[in-house]
Amino acid sequence: MSAVASATASDGRTRDRVAQLLLRRGATTAAELGAELGLSPAAIRKHLDAMLAEQLVEQRERPSHRPRGRGRPAKAFVLTAAAREDLNPHHYDGIATAALRWIVEQHGPEALSAFASAQVQALEERLKAVILAAGTDPMARAEALAEALTAEGYAASASTIASGGQLCQHHCPVAHVAAEFPQLCDAETEVISRLIGTHVQRLATIAHGDGVCTTHIPASPNAPTAITVRTDT
Repeated sequence: MSAVASATASDGRTRDRVAQLLLRRGATTAAELGAELGLSPAAIRKHLDAMLAEQLVEQRERPSHRPRGRGRPAKAFVLTAAAREDLNPHHYDGIATAALRWIVEQHGPEALSAFASAQVQALEERLKAVILAAGTDPMARAEALAEALTAEGYAASASTIASGGQLCQHHCPVAHVAAEFPQLCDAETEVISRLIGTHVQRLATIAHGDGVCTTHIPASPNAPTAITVRTDT
């Protein structure tokens, strides 16, 4: 292999690692990507510039809950829809969307909600035993659920925050279909609520154009000090 070909192959492998990390984490800064992958600022910038040019990633302003100080807001990188499709191709989205449209036209929106609930029932049954083994604490269940969802291909993580906790899913296998039919997201949220054992609230979804599906879990009265637990690595 020539030096040029070797360098090209190496660049491709590094960009695959960047893409996989963005898939798991969602919006991530260049500094965070470089630190995770052991790359210098110049090296990570080179790869990100190439991925921007190829429309594999895009930049977004990272939301901050802290008062904004001086300087520019942090810029984070997220995968584009095309890049997500390459990493997790959905060859049957078109026919699935057509089928759901037919259900609504023939039987009404209530039939679609019933269909969505039936579809996630199998997922709920697969995960139930794992979640019950985690005990009754909602965050312990959320951590177990994140691990189980990761095994199902959702690239999930759970964290404890000041207002309670959150469950993040960095991949959605039905994102393109759910963009038109949010009943699929609603049914999944109901499953999460039942498995964790408390009311939860969806704050963001990939289907709606967000980088990550984020579900908020309200704090219990005796919640501990906020920590972060990663379960997607």
